[in-house]
Order: sequence, then structure tokens, then C-alpha cells
Amino acid sequence: MRRVKASTLSVVAVLLGAVLLITAALWLGRTSDADDAAGRTVVRLRIWDSDFVPAYRASLDAFEHANPDVQVRITVVPWASYQQKLRLDVAGGTVDDLFWANMYSDYADAGRLTDIGALLGPDAVRQWDPGAVQQYTRNGTLWAVPQFVDGGTAIFYNRELLDAAGIEPSELNRLRWDPHGPDTFRSLLRRLARVAPWAYNAANDFQSIELPYLGSAGGHFQDGDRFVFDSPQGVDAFGYLTRLIDEHLAPPAADTRSGSDFTKNAFLQGKLALFQSGSFTLAQIAEQAPFHWGIAMLPAGPAGRVSTDNAIGIAANARTAHPEAVRRVLSWLGGPAGNRYLAEGGRTIPAVVSDQQVYRDHWAGEGVDVSPFFDVLREGRIESGGGPGFAAALEAIDAIFDEMFLGRIPVPEALARAQRAAEEAAQS
Repeated sequence: MRRVKASTLSVVAVLLGAVLLITAALWLGRTSDADDAAGRTVVRLRIWDSDFVPAYRASLDAFEHANPDVQVRITVVPWASYQQKLRLDVAGGTVDDLFWANMYSDYADAGRLTDIGALLGPDAVRQWDPGAVQQYTRNGTLWAVPQFVDGGTAIFYNRELLDAAGIEPSELNRLRWDPHGPDTFRSLLRRLARVAPWAYNAANDFQSIELPYLGSAGGHFQDGDRFVFDSPQGVDAFGYLTRLIDEHLAPPAADTRSGSDFTKNAFLQGKLALFQSGSFTLAQIAEQAPFHWGIAMLPAGPAGRVSTDNAIGIAANARTAHPEAVRRVLSWLGGPAGNRYLAEGGRTIPAVVSDQQVYRDHWAGEGVDVSPFFDVLREGRIESGGGPGFAAALEAIDAIFDEMFLGRIPVPEALARAQRAAEEAAQS
């Protein structure tokens, strides 16, 4: 067999290496920031959830059809590493032109984000969910284009377990919890505990459990950038939740530590009667629950029903090389025509208020009444928090709250320690 010369092999290896590098660059979207091969301006969008790629791709394909001089490339960085990588890339000046942001204060304060109100104007801002606009407004400036909202928190119920306990779904909408007075919610949970391993998902769940209880007790998580959850109202809220676990009305805290899907899976397996959560779990429950289910209002507390309404927005890199192209992309994704793609198939609630009917209509067609996610927000809202160092503060709080739910630290002591830890972490 004829042998190839070593010099020829070296040349081939170099050529193959070059081809592989070019192919990898193209695949990862790392070609020239200015233009692609067709002379188009390339704008990069970073998100953390690959499930949203098809909806965004469909929306952006429509945008590119109307704007043939711009190409938008989507990069997915998984949530587990998203915040850390974002911090590094913003600091290093290598961040994408556009990126999902839910903890944005540090970047805004450092001058790394574009003023969205100035970029798109007041008419654009008036299209969006007021809660989302408030969430992304800091010091009077809007720092992100809202994309979708979770809606308020509600309760998914297993209709078969309710029937076994002799409970009508309509009863759920009249329930109240109160550590110092009539407590119809705990009474109902005790009835459900006779027919199910667990009645309810009291757990260290910041958005779906802790914030609604803190708010409906009359408390707040923050006042401006200052943490204020260590309060009599906080003791009432967290004391109530931990008592539900102690009474075996909810799964053991060892199984439901922050970030766990245990309670959601228990509900889908028919082991949990009531699952308090947001619209972000609706599609999965609709696809996987093997029993009849529905959605009800969450219980009212001493201060009524209070929920948070978290939103995801797109922030713009203030140092982008393509400000005009970025403006056009944001105008599209923040407008009715571009935003409604996120609502199709009932995926999520779009931030453009006029598009939210698309979401409602989809689920109405499936026989699902989603009104509790919207109705609860008319009764009261609690902000989900923010400010400099907020991500580090939440991490510090979380570890102490896990110990509190496990019963290793009394509630008053845990709240005091968590608040101190949050303040120290935010300032470091």
C-alpha cells in the first residue's frame, strides 16, 4: 500500500484542523460579530431554557423575513451555570447583544445595560404587563423588555382525591389560613390527609410558597434593597408552613429541599392532593397527570390573598456593536406580533397584555380554566425582590431556610439569621 509522506500529512492535518475550527465557529454562532456570509448584521440572544428555542426561532424567522439585513442567533446556556457565566461574560465584555435577565440590578448599576424606555419609547412600555415593568424598573429606568410572566400562584388539585374526601372544588376558593384565628385551610388538609399520603406541598419554595404566605400574612420580603422578612408577619407565615410539615400534612422537608421537584412529582403520581404552584407547571401537569385535575385559588391569609408575579425579560448589552439592529429586534420581541409566539400552545403567559388572550384561549380549548392565575393578582401582590447582590443573598437565605424547614432551627432564630446572612452576602 502506498504511504503518504509525513509532510503531506502535516498539511492535511492543518487543513482539517482549520475546517473543524471554522465548522465549530459556525455551529456555535461565533462568526464575525459584524456580518455573516450574506453581509447581514448578526445579533446574538442568550437564554437558559432550550424549550423556548422553537418559539423564539419561529418568531425570529418572521422578523428576519421582514428584516433581511439582520440575523439573530440563539445561544442556550443551561440554568445551572447561567448566572455565573453571565457575570463573567459581562465583566469580560464578551456577553451577547441580548440576554435573558431576572437578576439584573448589579449590571444596571454598573452601566452595562441599555435603558429600554429611552430605546423603545413610552408606547412600547405601555404594551407590557405592569408587574413585569415594575420588576425591571430600577431607579426610574426600565432595564429589560418583558417577555413572559408566570401569572399569580394557584392550587392544582387532584379531583379524584377531593371526591374521596367528600370535598367539592368550589370549597377551595373560600379557604383561609390563620395561625391566630379560624383556620379552614388546615381543617381541609386534615380531611385530605385521610385519603392521600400528603395533603399539600408546604416546602422551601421561594416563589410558589414562601412569598405568597409572607405577603398574605401582611409581611414583605424587601423594602427597597433592604431585607425585612424577619418580622412578626414572617414568623406567622413560616411558622404556619413548618407546622404543616410537623403535622404530616406535607412531605418531609428532607425530600423537598429548595430546587427539588419532589412535590410536583408526588402530585403527578397521585400522592399529593393539592399542589400550589404557578403557570410554569401547567403544561407538564396537563401532559402527565393520569387523573382528573383542576386549578383553584390559593388560600387567603390574615391580609387576604397575595401572590407574586415573576417575569422574564431580555436585557440589552450597553456595549453592543449593533445598537440599531438590537433596537429593531427588541421592538419585535416586545411587540404583539413577535411576543405572541411564546403563548402559542399554552407554553407561557406573554408579557404583551394584548397577547395574553392567546394563552387563555388555548387552555380554554383544552377545557382548563386558568383564571385563578390572573384573578389572584387583582387581590394583592408581593414583590419577588432584587437589588445588588440579590443572587448571593438568596443563596445565603436558602441554606438557612432548609434547616428551618427541617426543624433544626426555630423559626424566629432562622429568620433573624437568614436576614443577617442576606445583608452580608448582598454587601460582599
